[in-house]
Amino acid sequence: MELKDKVVVVTGALGSLGRAVSGAAAKAGATVYAVDVVDGQPAAGVEATPALDLSDAEATSKAFAAIAAKAGRIDALVNVAGGFAWETVEEGSIDTWDFLYKLNVRTAVNASKAALPHIPASGGRIVNISAAGSVKADMGLGAYAASKSGVSRLTEALAEELKSRNITVNAVQPSIIDTKPNRDAMPDADFSTWVTPAALADVILFLLSSRAEAVTGALLPVVGRV
Repeated sequence: MELKDKVVVVTGALGSLGRAVSGAAAKAGATVYAVDVVDGQPAAGVEATPALDLSDAEATSKAFAAIAAKAGRIDALVNVAGGFAWETVEEGSIDTWDFLYKLNVRTAVNASKAALPHIPASGGRIVNISAAGSVKADMGLGAYAASKSGVSRLTEALAEELKSRNITVNAVQPSIIDTKPNRDAMPDADFSTWVTPAALADVILFLLSSRAEAVTGALLPVVGRV
C-alpha cells in the first residue's frame, strides 16, 4: 500500500475534506491521527486526538509531541483546518480579515512548526490547502483570498527552507468543493462541475506518496470544471 507504515497527521479531520483525506490515507496503509478543534468520531481506521485549538502555538506543539511520542515520529502533515467567509470590503469588517488569517494561515504555520521536530531525517511531506481564489479573487472573497494567498506563500517559503532535509511542501488550490454547506449556500449551482472531497483527497495522497518525491513548492490547481 502506498502509505504503508507512514504516520500521517491531518488537521481539520472532522470536516468533509478532512474525513476524505484521513480516511483515504488510512486505506492506503498509513497510521492516521485526526486533529480538530472539536471532539468527534473521525473516519474509519483513523485515531482521534483530543480537541485542539491550532491557533494556540504552545498547545499545538504539546499535542504534536504527544502524537510523536505514541507513534514514534510524524512522516506527513496535511493542513486541512481552515474556514471561509463571504463579505464585501465596503460592508464587511476588518475583523473578518484577522479571523480568516488566524483560521487559515496561523493554524497551518503552528501545525507545521509543531510537526517539524518529529519528522525523521529520511524526510517527510507537508501538504497545505490553499484555494483557486488566492490567484484571482472574486467579489466578496477579499479576506478569504488574502488568507489563502498567505497559505500559498507559506508553502513556497517552507519548501525552500526544507529542501536540504528532504521534506517536500506543496499545496492544492481547489475551486468549489462539493460539500453540503456549499450546496446549501448555492442551491442553484451545477454541483457536477465542483471538486468532490474524494477527488481532492486523491491528489493530496499523491503528494504524500513516494511518487511525488521530486515535487516541492508546487501550488496545484484542482478546479474540476468550474
